[in-house]
This record gives sequence, C-alpha cells and structure tokens, in this order.
Amino acid sequence: MASFTFFFHLFITIILHVFVAATPSSSVSQQLSIPTHFLDFAKKSETFDWMVNIRRKLHEYPELLYEEYKTSELIRAELDKLGISYKHPVAETGVIGYIGTGNAPFVALRADMDALPMQEMVEWEHKSKVAGKMHACGHDAHVTMLLGAAKILKHHEKEIQGTVVLVFQPAEEGGAGAKKVIEAGALKNVGAIFGLHVAPGIRVGEVGSRSGAIMAASGRFEATINGKGGHAAIPQHSIDPILAASNVIVSLQHLISRESDPLDSQVVTVAKFQGGDAFNVIPDSVTLGGTFRAFSKESFFQLRQRIEQVIVAQAAVQRCNATVNFFEGEKPSYPATINDRKLHKHFQDVAGDLLGANKVIEVPPMMGAEDFSFYQEVIPGYLFWLGMQNESNERLHSLHSPYFTVNEDVLPYGAALHASLAATYLLKHQNVVPIVEGIHNDEL
Repeated sequence: MASFTFFFHLFITIILHVFVAATPSSSVSQQLSIPTHFLDFAKKSETFDWMVNIRRKLHEYPELLYEEYKTSELIRAELDKLGISYKHPVAETGVIGYIGTGNAPFVALRADMDALPMQEMVEWEHKSKVAGKMHACGHDAHVTMLLGAAKILKHHEKEIQGTVVLVFQPAEEGGAGAKKVIEAGALKNVGAIFGLHVAPGIRVGEVGSRSGAIMAASGRFEATINGKGGHAAIPQHSIDPILAASNVIVSLQHLISRESDPLDSQVVTVAKFQGGDAFNVIPDSVTLGGTFRAFSKESFFQLRQRIEQVIVAQAAVQRCNATVNFFEGEKPSYPATINDRKLHKHFQDVAGDLLGANKVIEVPPMMGAEDFSFYQEVIPGYLFWLGMQNESNERLHSLHSPYFTVNEDVLPYGAALHASLAATYLLKHQNVVPIVEGIHNDEL
C-alpha cells in the first residue's frame, strides 16, 4: 500500500511537471504576440500618416554630418509630444531617448540622421529644399521609423520589462558619429543594440541579414606626389609626377591581384586624380586618393601599410617624393560590421513571427561600410536590411544616387521591427544585468 501511494504521487508529479512545461509562460506568450501586435499598431492610418508627415519634413530639410540641428529639433519636439525623456546634445547634435522602467536590462535602437552633399534629381512635392544636400541614403526614413518605434513602445510602456534606449545618431556618412556616441558614455550598461538600413533591392515586407561579417572595414587615403614641373616639349628637364602617379595606380591594383588571398575579399580603389591644368605643362605635383576595404582587421591594416609603402616607393622610382594621409584624426576608418551570433537568432525569431519565416532572407556580405560597427566593438550589435522594393517590381535607384527615393510603405515594418526586437529582448533578459566595459560616464 505504501509503495502504491509512493508511485501514485510520483505519477501525479510527473504529469504536473509535463503539463507545466508544455504550458507557455506569460512572458513567452507575450513574446510570440508582440511582433504582429506592434505591426498592427504601426499600420493604423493615424500612425502611418504621422510617420509619413515626419519623413517628408526631414527630407525637405536635409543636413550634413554634425549639422543636424533642425533634424535634432524635430526629433526632440516629437519625443516631447510622446512624453519621452531624452538627453541632448550627445555627440554634438545627437539625441538619446529612454522608454521603460529606467532600470536594467537595457537595449538600444539606433537611427542615423545625416544627409549627403548631392543635388536631388527627383521632382516631387516634398523634394529637398536645400541646394546641394539630399537624403540619398534613407536616413530620413531611419529617423522616422525609430520615432515610430518610440510611439509604439511608449503606448505599451507598462509592458516593457526594462529600458529601451533610443539612439538618434549624427554623422554616419564619414563622420564616425557612432564613435562619439560611445565616447560620450551614452550606452553604459546597454546589453545589445539593433540598427536597420533600407534596401532598394529587397522587397517591402522582407528583411535581409546574416550572422558574422555583413559589411567591410573601410578607410580612405590621399597621396601627394611631388616632382618638378616644366614644359611638356622638353620632359628631360622635368620630374614628371603624373607618370609617377600612373605607376602608383597600377601598382596599387597588384595588392589585390597578387598579394591578397583570393578567398579574403579586399578592395583598393583610386577614385581621385588631380594634376595639371594645361595641355603642354608638366605640373609640379599630383594628388590622388581613394578607399580600401577588407573584412578582417589583420587584412585591413596590412592593406593600409602596403598602400603607403607602394605609393612612396613607386614615386621614388620616378625620382618623385610622396606623402600619404589616412585622415585618422579627421575621419577615422570604420571597422567591419559583424553581427552577433546570438542576436542573429533573436532577429530571425522576431522577424519570422512578424513577417513570416520565408520573408527573412540571408544576404551575402558587401564591401560597403557602416559606422554601426563602432557599437559592435563594445557591445553585441545587430544590423539588418529592410526591404522597400515595391510590388510593381519597378526598380528603385540605389543608395547614394541623386534619383534615390524611399517607398513609404516600408515605415510601419521598420517601426514594428525596431519595437519588437527591443521589447522581446528585454523580456528574455529580465534577470540579466550586463556589465559593459568601455569609455562611459556615470549615467546611462
């Protein structure tokens, strides 16, 4: 009888254990419902029209790196309306907002704010009103979608189990604004950061990313090659810097074709060549410049070293001297953008719940660069591409084109993805308090 009682209780215990294990906890159920719930909110006409209005205002008044004063003012005005606290200025023109409990865990969402120095060629009602400046990389849409996420998260603030840090960052286009945000201590104790970028080549409603390296490290160089000018009819009395520069350009290409591993993608491109202004005069000097890219730090710095050696040595062969500037003080090189493996799984789960697993595609790495990589050097980070190719299959122009346009149907997807990635991350890490090393101040 005693043994029967023992086995009976054991049986009941096992049954209860299996039942509890098979029953989703409230936090898991909440995670599963968050993405579609947030997307429905973002697609409401009231929310969508609000985002479209913001995006068009930003597009009309583009501002270059570290000059994003009106952009910052608009962001702060919208955060004030939403009742969201923030810090400003951070990294000169940046804004850092906070939603949630104010306590750990912390997760960050980033949007870049700056435009490009180019003239918009598309004629439409809300085209750029600033000559020679244009949002040709979609940063106006990025800011709008982060504000959209802020609206969603603020509406559901009581459900947030931690703190979402909104990073409105200046100067992505060559100014390393992310580096200054980190140095300002704006990401203290943040456990992860997510960022997105619109993609003309991916369909709206789809996203693309990968674990590991997704974008390359990028540096720039400029060389001045000095010779001795003279009349083109008597070249023996001159030292020709144009000939020296020509040999330099050819030799730089050998760094890729004959020195780099074919399986280790690298690029050296000379995109600038200035020298002389007459048909019959050999100039005193020539200036050339360009960019170099690689995915590994070792390859990147080896390439940089060899670029300088080749330029100086090839100039000397032609009796010229050369100096090389890598602009590290003014415009530092960007590290490779490397997506965290665990965040990749989180992204796949959240994006799959929101869009469908078949809408989450893996993309190959590309040689473009992103200063989001600076965040990833100090905390786990994840960057993904947000498709905006319209259903008519009309081809959209590429990023950095004067004909570039944003398909505004993408706005709800970006806002909902941002909000969902942050909210579900916090639910998963309720009992985890990250300690992040780096340069920080005493505040979040």
